[in-house]
Amino acid sequence: MSEVQLRNDWKRQEIEALFALPMNDLLFQAHSIHRQEFDPNEVQISRLLSIKTGACPEDCKYCPQSARYDTGLEKERLMAMETVLTEARSAKAAGASRFCMGAAWRNPKERDMPYLKTMVEEVKALGMETCMTLGMLSADQANTLAEAGLDYYNHNLDTSPEYYGDVITTRTYQSRLDTLSNVRASGMKVCSGGIVGMGEKATDRAGLIQQLANLDQHPDSVPINMLVKVEGTPFEKLDDLDPLEFVRTIAVARITMPKSRVRLSAGRENMTEELQAMCFFAGANSIFYGCKLLTTPNPEENDDMALFKKLGLHPEQGVAATKEQDQAMLAKAAAQQDKKQSAFYDAAAL
Repeated sequence: MSEVQLRNDWKRQEIEALFALPMNDLLFQAHSIHRQEFDPNEVQISRLLSIKTGACPEDCKYCPQSARYDTGLEKERLMAMETVLTEARSAKAAGASRFCMGAAWRNPKERDMPYLKTMVEEVKALGMETCMTLGMLSADQANTLAEAGLDYYNHNLDTSPEYYGDVITTRTYQSRLDTLSNVRASGMKVCSGGIVGMGEKATDRAGLIQQLANLDQHPDSVPINMLVKVEGTPFEKLDDLDPLEFVRTIAVARITMPKSRVRLSAGRENMTEELQAMCFFAGANSIFYGCKLLTTPNPEENDDMALFKKLGLHPEQGVAATKEQDQAMLAKAAAQQDKKQSAFYDAAAL
């Protein structure tokens, strides 16, 4: 088989043509590329923790963390260091190789940067890859996180440029591209993808893939999210996306970004095992692991391991702990917090 050529000059019509292929032809092409670039039975596992929840000033219509929508979400301050590290240890014990930390911010405040830098250093000391998603980053902030050793920074494009204004009005598409540019220039790896099922057209899904695939360097990790409809958000009553359109999006991402990890991300809680199996065959080779993705449900660890066993898949590294071992680790964390130690960090108190 000839070597896969990386391209950054995809035309919209070319990508739309991929989406329009007969499903068998599309899956064959995607899986052939996937098999050439990766172990087809290996899946990279990440754990995602919300280190600061709610009260975000942005108006993303899909997001329960926006302060503009009444979703019943309890707001939380920035999490205390030991709480984060306990979660990271639990994630590692349960088989995760990467620990991702997300904060509901438009952008991080300068007063919080030293604390975030220390957080990265402490998690890396556990022997895990690190990832953060904190909103927009300046060049200086990206450099600070890179100096701390942050491996990945996540900042999704969400959708096509044409549909973006129907989803978000409080930040521009260009601001997202600028953040990705700052991240790449700092030396960190880029994690960037989008959300499908937000009422967009098929051409918008093609437009999202085109934007990602035509970055100067493809994202190292490409999360493809299925919209999780949350009561109180403007998108709560949208029609469900045809699951096969989701599979097509995974497959086209794999074809156009052959060396990137394609992550089967939000929405897995509502996906059948058969749909997930199709996604893995189509080129998905990364998942988030655990009971929650920031604020929305996700399959529990043992459910994932049972599916992996059925499909003959294995984690990229590490051995999954039993649910009992994971719960014991979390119980230990709860006991530590009972020693009158706050679970949250207060920058204003410094």
